[in-house]
Amino acid sequence: MIGQDKREALKRRMVSLGILEDDLIERFIRGTGHGGQKINKTSSCVYLQHQPSGIEIKCQAQRSREMNRFLARREICDRIEEIEKGRRSKRQQQIEKIRRQKRRRSRRQRQRDVGLKRQHGQKKELRRRPGGEES
Repeated sequence: MIGQDKREALKRRMVSLGILEDDLIERFIRGTGHGGQKINKTSSCVYLQHQPSGIEIKCQAQRSREMNRFLARREICDRIEEIEKGRRSKRQQQIEKIRRQKRRRSRRQRQRDVGLKRQHGQKKELRRRPGGEES
């Protein structure tokens, strides 16, 4: 259940970003994925399109249609804010971070890493007691 204060805050945010309710096309569709008979019967998934910007959002995060309507509007605000302020969202930053982590390193990077590991191993080798492996 969404509190009145959260609804008011979202309305103020939409007004400040210049998003009008008339600019939004809202449809309720059946969700996809897990959930069995219930998800196949209820149209709690919200499809929201902001006509001026062309941004489309599909939200089925919650079981409640009202909650999904609220979340979809909040997502529209986030996306428009990203475009206006020209900054990357946390979601985009997360995607880019994962992409960088999965990217294969170049041959030069791998050679440098192996060289650094060898140097580190030699440094540790110098810390050993002289005369072999006696305990």
